[in-house]
Amino acid sequence: MTVDHIRKPDWLKIKLNTNEQYTGLKKMMREKNLHTVCEEAKCPNIHECWAIRKTATFMILGSICTRACRFCAVKTGLPTELDLKEPERVAESVEQMGLKHVVITAVARDDLKDGGASVFAETVRAVRRRNPFCSIEVLPSDMNGEYNNLKLLMDAKPDILNHNIETVRYLTPRVRARATYERSLEFLKRAKQINSTIPTKSSIMLGLGETKGDIIETMNDLRANDVDIMTIGQYLQPTKHHLKVQKYWSPQEFKELKEIALSKGFSHCEAGPLVRSSYHADEQVKAARANG
Repeated sequence: MTVDHIRKPDWLKIKLNTNEQYTGLKKMMREKNLHTVCEEAKCPNIHECWAIRKTATFMILGSICTRACRFCAVKTGLPTELDLKEPERVAESVEQMGLKHVVITAVARDDLKDGGASVFAETVRAVRRRNPFCSIEVLPSDMNGEYNNLKLLMDAKPDILNHNIETVRYLTPRVRARATYERSLEFLKRAKQINSTIPTKSSIMLGLGETKGDIIETMNDLRANDVDIMTIGQYLQPTKHHLKVQKYWSPQEFKELKEIALSKGFSHCEAGPLVRSSYHADEQVKAARANG
């Protein structure tokens, strides 16, 4: 059987829920001209998170990414402007939603000298001013690997720094654009060096041709760079123009990988077919703090 004919297994079927909470949240995002990675990246959990859990991952710095990673559905091109009022709109939305934990991510902005770090930092500060009891997780790109860009973001003191390594070492050149495996590890390492009290987190997706041994190697690399939390999920091909799925890992295999990750010293690991980097992020942070 060729990879073109792999059927999606039953455990990946998603229950849709478009209740008033879902439609209301979507309406608010449009009114405030905000973007979410939930929509842009076609996340399979959007109905659960928006309709039931009342959570969302805000995507700042626009909706056009300067990179064209072969797994991602976010639009690629040259961004035209920088919205300096965006941080306050995000903060207002977090307040209106009554969130206790918020994830702030962004498109890669290689066109900006600071990689968008200044807007990221101001968004963290704006959210904290309006929502002092809300924990804040940031999920940036590698910001071109520049130390000063990362320091600018870390100085805003988010509650958790999340940067995704995305895949195993040998698949990185085929899967990611411009980003490198080693640069991501260095980014995570430097974050801990700047502020060792802020937990770090990273994620990989499975189904692109990696082996169990490759995944364990990635776990070892992340732990060697003091990463605290790991999430592991199944890659789903967003369009026919993206990389094809090579394998659907089973729930049992994800369970085994979670046990291996915890045995290696991660304070928390979330693993499953529908797990994404920010899926149940509030619970991940609480568990990591309890086990840290």
